[in-house]
Amino acid sequence: MNTHAKILIVDDEPQIRRLLRIALESQSYRVVEAAAGQAAIEQAALESPDLVILDLGLPDIDGKTVVTRLREWSPTPVLILSVRDGEGEKVAALDAGADDYVTKPFGMPELLARVRAALRHKLQDQGEEPIVEIEGGVRIDRVRRLVSRDGEPIALTPKEYELLALLAAAAGKVLTHRQLLTQVWGPAHAEDVAYLRVFVRQLRQKMERDPAAPQGITTESGVGYRLNPAKSP
Repeated sequence: MNTHAKILIVDDEPQIRRLLRIALESQSYRVVEAAAGQAAIEQAALESPDLVILDLGLPDIDGKTVVTRLREWSPTPVLILSVRDGEGEKVAALDAGADDYVTKPFGMPELLARVRAALRHKLQDQGEEPIVEIEGGVRIDRVRRLVSRDGEPIALTPKEYELLALLAAAAGKVLTHRQLLTQVWGPAHAEDVAYLRVFVRQLRQKMERDPAAPQGITTESGVGYRLNPAKSP
């Protein structure tokens, strides 16, 4: 059993958090807590948990939004624990990036078994850093959704940020035109390469010191684009 793993509990009900803490600590897991969605995202960045147990009904943002935000920069397994037992809710949460779904009320032996399974499946040493620095002095903070160059903020539209975040999640690797178009704009736009070029040009105008000779986002001719991590000093 993967004891000593760190688990983040996200639930706005103190009694549920206490129940889970007692059960998990009895199995030698380390526990951190959050009572709201934004706090959960921040705790995930600060604490680097091995697993997140997440309620969907949070007071600030819905749990599915938390999963989507986490998936922008973190592969940490997410186990949903919710009173919502409809098939549509389960499918939506899993499609957002959750790894498993348990409905309340729940049996503790089953929950602990799901926790063990999630931790077994976790691939060690493949986590992505929440902050990506790329060539040209640009810094992408995927937790706070902030982009800056030399400390000065860069204002991006939602689609520009979504495209940049996707490239940042695969920093150093080439993403094809089809991959980028499908994931950002949907399958109906999979062939709209000219549309993608417009958005890449806009990102370069805002981010690059010399947009005509880009360092951060480079073109793989006829294939796609690559985000280049900053070289170590």
